[in-house]
Amino acid sequence: METNEKFQVLLYYNYVHIEDPESFAAEHLKFCKELELKGRILVAQEGINGTVSGTVEQTNKYMEAMHNDPKFADMVFKVDEAEGHAFKKMHVRPRPELVTLRLEDDINPKETTGNYLSPQEFYEAMQDEDTVVLDARNDYEYDLGHFRGAIRPDIETFRDLPKWVRENKEKLEGKRVITYCTGGIRCEKFSGWLVKEGFEDVGQLHGGIVTYGKDSEVQGRLWDGQLYVFDERIAVPVNRTEHVVVGKDYFDGEPCERYVNCANPECNRQMLCSEENEHKYMRGCSHECRTSPRSMYVAEHNLSQEEIDARLERIEQEDGVTQS
Repeated sequence: METNEKFQVLLYYNYVHIEDPESFAAEHLKFCKELELKGRILVAQEGINGTVSGTVEQTNKYMEAMHNDPKFADMVFKVDEAEGHAFKKMHVRPRPELVTLRLEDDINPKETTGNYLSPQEFYEAMQDEDTVVLDARNDYEYDLGHFRGAIRPDIETFRDLPKWVRENKEKLEGKRVITYCTGGIRCEKFSGWLVKEGFEDVGQLHGGIVTYGKDSEVQGRLWDGQLYVFDERIAVPVNRTEHVVVGKDYFDGEPCERYVNCANPECNRQMLCSEENEHKYMRGCSHECRTSPRSMYVAEHNLSQEEIDARLERIEQEDGVTQS
């Protein structure tokens, strides 16, 4: 494949009944591999949710084929230019849910969901003092970038969000609640859940942050930081008028937009970290992780026990506390 070919990344979802997700997933994987796409697609009885990358020709063929299927004829694709593949492999997996909420009474977005807000409507609503902006994503996504003034739920996974809302209901009661996520799929269900919980005026950013950033009118205004994406790009810009760094280095609190995973595979915490601090702290988020016998950083750099001890001593001296 020529290196000067142009690539695209497609982000999409559609809530539509799929009779046999396992058979569909197997057939769809074969089709995607024939097109030489790479990416991650989830299939459930309630629909499809995917991100794939490929050349412009490959991704255009994929979109055309999907739109030719009556089930996906109206599916919206969000398209980003890319320098190459955003994934290493191609996966298509059947799942019980497209987004994991694990509700006792599941939400069908075709029946119950919040009011769709265009980027312009969302932009205007954010500036209304009687409106609460609620981020429907995970904490590490928020920490890299978010809408100015948005509430950051203290959650690590999406399924924890309903519990957080019930425990913090006083922050939302009596207000118009508008919510947002990366591409819109999480808000389809979450905003519907808010409606069922009794919140009277609920809105969701239609098409998510990705659509908001591409809108020619708002141009990503009132977004600070970068958008966390679930592929090898990790972060993409949203605000086209200004760039405000909101991410903070896990170790020293300095402005940072670089994510790494803790080198201890049993921990694997995602943390914002400069390259300098990655090496100083051996990519370990704690003393326990830095001294883990399974440390991937130690293995990658072939560090001897003497070198490890010297780095641990330096951390203790420079940080002024015993690491424990």
